[in-house]
Amino acid sequence: MNAKNGTRGEALVSVVDDDSLMRSSTRRLLRSAGFRAEAFASAEDFLRSGLAEETACLILDLRMPGMNGLQLQKRLAESSNPVPIIFLSAHSSANEERQALQAGAVEFLQKPANKNVLLLAIRNALKAPPDK
Repeated sequence: MNAKNGTRGEALVSVVDDDSLMRSSTRRLLRSAGFRAEAFASAEDFLRSGLAEETACLILDLRMPGMNGLQLQKRLAESSNPVPIIFLSAHSSANEERQALQAGAVEFLQKPANKNVLLLAIRNALKAPPDK
């Protein structure tokens, strides 16, 4: 089975967040729920990792130094391999949320997100076919 289209134990969920505590706690939560999870401190680190193609769901912070979440979303949408994105942000405007959702994000959650809400959003994102 293709890891990108797999289910919980096989699907890779990547976390991109410049907050190290949020990054590590989200990764730990995902692993405890049975997901394969990797975490990256920046959009650039994620792109350099070589795991973008394998990522089945992306948990993405909005505001980060360098490339921000909306810029990474746009770049991934333009690729031949789009990935479902769940934004997780402590600071966002209604316009930024609307922009992310209109560009195809499957969910936009505020930090700190309820762990059950986040896990449900991930499960739903893994079931949904990606936009092409």
